Amino acid sequence: MAPKLLLVGGGKMGSALLSGLVAAGWAASSELAVSEPDLTQRTRLEASHPGLRVVSGPIESDDILLAVKPDVAEAALRALGVSGPRRVLSIVAGVSSDRLEASLPTGSVVVRAMPNTPSLIGAGVAGLSGGVAATSADLDWAEGILSAVGTVVRLPERHLDAVTGVSGSGPAYLFLVAEALIEAGVTAGLTREVSRQLVVGTLLGASKMLDETGQEPADLRAAVTSPGGTTAAAIRTLEFKAVRSAFIEAVAAATERSRQLGR
Repeated sequence: MAPKLLLVGGGKMGSALLSGLVAAGWAASSELAVSEPDLTQRTRLEASHPGLRVVSGPIESDDILLAVKPDVAEAALRALGVSGPRRVLSIVAGVSSDRLEASLPTGSVVVRAMPNTPSLIGAGVAGLSGGVAATSADLDWAEGILSAVGTVVRLPERHLDAVTGVSGSGPAYLFLVAEALIEAGVTAGLTREVSRQLVVGTLLGASKMLDETGQEPADLRAAVTSPGGTTAAAIRTLEFKAVRSAFIEAVAAATERSRQLGR
């Protein structure tokens, strides 16, 4: 019997979405299946989800979640095309819906998305767009899958490269900030354990304030920055070192790299 959804690729993001779907009530033993060529990964998935059908090659399914590396995405779809999938949700970075549709039977629907790594803990955010044949029902279907591991923003496909630059790569920027702040605390005399606890707590608290107050980042920053105070001195240094410009250039570089992957 064909599964309700076939996940092609059981790596980190594929596994995260699989776990999210199971937690949301999908039956691993009857509604889901995974196609994954790596034996070690197949064994891990089988142990994590008893009863899950895990295979090394393509199997028949109307609906596909494509979670493979960009360089094998089109070949994977061509292999699946023999069984005629009706819809594909791709979370492959940089590969356009046009290219994906060209690798499928005529009339197949492609929806593209760019989730990020916090999806691994159910706190992701994903940009979502539909290919030329995708309907609102197809976007609802894709959003239903992605919402199992976080929030979803719908937007035109031309913006997905920028989504990659902002939120797809974004967690790495914040991890780098956390690394730097922890090291700064150690340099200032704190133990690494205490510095880490302070930094993680500060990032969590600041994120909650952004989310729950609805205020603009600039307004929240201004509220902490007393004239002539410690925060003002720190912000002045950061601006002098062009940290704001560095982030803008970093997002631009990631966005351009995503475009290059799609050519």
